[in-house]
Amino acid sequence: MAEPGRVLGLDPGDARIGVAISDPARLVAVPFGTVHVGQPPGELKAVAALVAENQVTALVIGLPLELSGKEGPRAAHARAFAGAIQGFVGVPIEFQDERLSTVEAERMLRGAGVVGKQRRGVVDQTAATLILQAWLDRHAGG
Repeated sequence: MAEPGRVLGLDPGDARIGVAISDPARLVAVPFGTVHVGQPPGELKAVAALVAENQVTALVIGLPLELSGKEGPRAAHARAFAGAIQGFVGVPIEFQDERLSTVEAERMLRGAGVVGKQRRGVVDQTAATLILQAWLDRHAGG
């Protein structure tokens, strides 16, 4: 992916899609909120609006592989989501292995003292941030 610019990271779930965004230099990922999943194509249009409003040049979607590294039903869901969103955005889409990203996000938030409903509200965007940062780190320098 040679085109410079912001990258949007997505952690698609059944109820919410966690969202993170990079800086234009693609060095740092920061939480950017959540999109609530409802009746399609509402969430697809919401993500497309974020892409347009923030001059996003690529999407990174978390691919929840099984611990063995194989793709299971959750990975199929992520791939189906990517296929659906492709029709709404005109930017390349890549996947990032997200094994345990939600577990790691929960651990980080618990360690920071974020609890209960407050944690549920930010865990998805924290997971998206971890996914996007892993992708940025993997693509750093080239």
